[in-house]
Amino acid sequence: MARIDLDLAHSYLPHPKSEDDYALLPLKMTFQDGGAYALLGPSGCGKTTMLNIISGLIAPSQGTVHFDGVDKTMATPQQRNIAQVFQFPVVYDTMTVGENLAFPLRNRKIPAAQIKARVGQIAEMLEMNHQLDHRAAGLSADEKQKISLGRGLVRSDVSAVLFDEPLTVIDPQLKWQLRRKLKQIHHELKLTLIYVTHDQVEALTFAEQIMVMSRGKVVQVGTPEELFERPAHTFVGHFIGSPGMNLLSIDVADGVVKVEGQSVQPPAGMRLEKGHLKLGIRPEYTRLAAIGQPGVVAATVVKVQNIGTYQLLTARVGSSLVRARLGLWHELPESGATAGLILLGTHSCFYRNEELVV
Repeated sequence: MARIDLDLAHSYLPHPKSEDDYALLPLKMTFQDGGAYALLGPSGCGKTTMLNIISGLIAPSQGTVHFDGVDKTMATPQQRNIAQVFQFPVVYDTMTVGENLAFPLRNRKIPAAQIKARVGQIAEMLEMNHQLDHRAAGLSADEKQKISLGRGLVRSDVSAVLFDEPLTVIDPQLKWQLRRKLKQIHHELKLTLIYVTHDQVEALTFAEQIMVMSRGKVVQVGTPEELFERPAHTFVGHFIGSPGMNLLSIDVADGVVKVEGQSVQPPAGMRLEKGHLKLGIRPEYTRLAAIGQPGVVAATVVKVQNIGTYQLLTARVGSSLVRARLGLWHELPESGATAGLILLGTHSCFYRNEELVV
């Protein structure tokens, strides 16, 4: 395993002139030895570009890549000692499951007894030990991708194992099982794992540290709890969560907060800078309360949906829609009614120029 340090930018154009010409804007990142990381963001944000720069499939147009303090910017994937698992299965159909898993070890002339032990260990973790003698050609896409995952994990001497959306072709129920398995494998083998995904559930359940990316930039690095509770950027608040964070325009002056033009008395102890801000509050923390109380905003109910495990209330405050996740036991107002919603409180976040200030 290795500590990986990035200090770089990348453009696929020969002479980039503006930020829009960059796939990765200038960044400095560190992946600690033995950590489990997720690169999370929408398609086109630069996460696969970053992964391929780490692996050596792409050389950055600017800057450097260091492994344990050694410059590896121009080194090949083999010289970096990287294992990479791609979006679609890459297996040898003419080989058995066991032979596929053993292939990276045999290439490195590992003794047969060690190969057998390691293949058995990985196969058991992936629940494939009963299929070791089966030909890969006869397996489903799910099972072939499990072989790809196993072949990436089978070497104990790799600097890092990189995953590029490896669960795309996997059945939804099996996805949940494999995410749990990868987390277990990380705890047991202590490998450095870097996982690219656009699926927040995959990132939040797998990684210890998540790097949220948008338009070639890493906008926040943190634990799942940090990203949920204190998003450092409005993009993170919107992207993480289901539904995402409620975001509303507010103006602060003389101790009064105007939320979408509606004057609201802030709760005792809340101190905000004067001027224009953006208020963010999670639907999970948006609650019903009597209009006129501190922090409560009058809203017009648009609709109420029973999701099965909770109720989702959607209401309008000025020009903004606000959503509240409420328990099934709550008796909710009907569409068109006026309701009070707590928007200013302990869990409120405040942003200026899209970045967290309070």
